[in-house]
Amino acid sequence: MPSSSTVVLLGLLFASAAAFAQSESPASVPGARRIELPPDGSPSSAEVAVSAGLSTGLYFDSDLMRDGIELEGRERFSLVDIGQATLRLVPSSRVTPGEHFRLVVRFRDGAAPVSASFLLRVHPAKADPLVEVFRGKRTIETYQQEARELRAELERCREENSRLVAEHEAPAGLAGLLSTGTLDENGVSGSVVTKDILPSSGNALEATSVTTYRAKKAVAVVVNLVTKAGARPWSPKGATLRGKSGAELKVLRIWQQPSSPLAAARSIVVETEAPKAGIQGPYSLKLWEDGPRTVTLGNVTFP
Repeated sequence: MPSSSTVVLLGLLFASAAAFAQSESPASVPGARRIELPPDGSPSSAEVAVSAGLSTGLYFDSDLMRDGIELEGRERFSLVDIGQATLRLVPSSRVTPGEHFRLVVRFRDGAAPVSASFLLRVHPAKADPLVEVFRGKRTIETYQQEARELRAELERCREENSRLVAEHEAPAGLAGLLSTGTLDENGVSGSVVTKDILPSSGNALEATSVTTYRAKKAVAVVVNLVTKAGARPWSPKGATLRGKSGAELKVLRIWQQPSSPLAAARSIVVETEAPKAGIQGPYSLKLWEDGPRTVTLGNVTFP
């Protein structure tokens, strides 16, 4: 898609989003979501992603009525910390990907809207770490922040568009790797790290071997997985590669070696961008299917 088309498409998307009663716009804190509640109190529920063991914080611009918080399945959250105008949630390991829990908060001042409703949807590996919720009118600063966020998003789309065009026009094989700058004179380094891997006890499949690779602009993890006896077939839908600080590497692609749907063994490649600061480890690799089963491998290092 040409860059001009990308700009037009984004413009239409943002214009359409403004028509919803409950709007969402860039937050005052980079990386956070911003949700604006309709002043007329019309019923709507914003969806918020949560995940077992990961923290999600909701920050409000008004004080909360602490005894007015309703959380469905509260006993399945290991932490529910209610502050003056904040709410921090950490689901326990008892939640299942795909589940959702209804959350209702009420505000102390009694002004409209008097409450807000959210749908907490459990994701296998990702959570919204910070969500800002606003009831009042937007200030000029929030519009300026929105403009900055939109420019950054457009630039990201242009870079992604350029990368895809370059990959599409590049030749195959080694020449293609050189032409796109993925490979330099240092080539590709590989390392078998199977013995160092720390698998999670709840893994749906067994990792029989793990090999990591590093090139100039990308890194990859190749995992050979074996389905446990009697288990139904499994195919990866998504992946994260998260460092000790919690920062994630950008996943470029996930590829699975073609095999029979009933085959017990399969090889999966997860490729991510190589951070400019260099590869620091260890990382935690998490794979999930279109269902509740996940595979988590800790202590993943790169050569």
